[in-house]
Amino acid sequence: MVEKQNILLTGGTGAIGLQLLKQIQAENRLDQLSVLVRDSKTNRKKIKPFGDQLTVHFGDITNLDSVKKAVKGQDVVIHLAALIPTVEDSNDALVIAVNVGGTENVVRAMETESPNAFLLFSSSVAIYGDRIKGPDIKVTDPPKGLDHDNYSKTKVDAEAIIMSSKLNWSIFRLSAIMGIGNHKVSGIMFDVPLETKMEIATVKDTANGFVCALDKQSVLNHQIFNLAGGKQCQLTYKEFLTNAFDSFGMGQPNFHEFAFARQNFHCGYYQDSDILENLIHFRSDSVETYFKRFRASVPTIQRVSTIPFARIVKWYLQTLSAPLNAYKKRDQEKIKFFFGNIEA
Repeated sequence: MVEKQNILLTGGTGAIGLQLLKQIQAENRLDQLSVLVRDSKTNRKKIKPFGDQLTVHFGDITNLDSVKKAVKGQDVVIHLAALIPTVEDSNDALVIAVNVGGTENVVRAMETESPNAFLLFSSSVAIYGDRIKGPDIKVTDPPKGLDHDNYSKTKVDAEAIIMSSKLNWSIFRLSAIMGIGNHKVSGIMFDVPLETKMEIATVKDTANGFVCALDKQSVLNHQIFNLAGGKQCQLTYKEFLTNAFDSFGMGQPNFHEFAFARQNFHCGYYQDSDILENLIHFRSDSVETYFKRFRASVPTIQRVSTIPFARIVKWYLQTLSAPLNAYKKRDQEKIKFFFGNIEA
């Protein structure tokens, strides 16, 4: 960052937000940064390592007064705060309140308290909907989301709020963001078709994208970009799982043929993600470097001790598969959702 700027970060205790804080700290610029976070024991613990230099606003993104206090006097607002619901824990009203209502609060607060500030917003590849049959994605493709996926629809609505505002802004549509140790193994892994094409971006590179964007506001203004790792970060979901399972000592991801869904999931290969890279130069990772760190994060003793129990672990995981359970129960509605028209 060349010029001193007052920067507000929402979503600072998420994976990307914490990595962004670490990068700003490494540059000795924490005194420029404020965060808006909910007051909780967990959040206080997460931000404690950043010391007294970091200005903390304890508040709620769904409360306009909280947002106004945090936004006042800022030059840049990086808005990462969002809820990503899971199959096991879905609260549509809360997701809408945070993702749509929270974004509207940020926009309205900026318009009144810091009208000249620049808004950087994290959107998602999910807005492009199911791309199994058309995996090549461009930023000009119409955003539509998925009918069953409230998260994708909230991102479409949030983008519309920002684009209709009076602010200076830029929107980054994030691809499949991969960190180390921040993904829980759950039944949701089976909702992704194995042939899904993914262009991942690491948490490190993604956070760096927002940091690098701080000095490029004029060339980013009023534009939307697809943010991902480029061709060196493209692979299929099956390839991703194979690498991950091997790192854990789990062998091959060999499950029942109907364990994985075959449709109704997002992701694809961005055809234009190099545009943002050429403007701000934020990438450093590839599939190979990511999985090198991934594997290094799994202790050797854990990997070795997992091998004898791999079949049992995979059996248990398979019991969590919603597509397979629908197939076994002959639930025609869910079968059609996960697989389309098949004989069950």
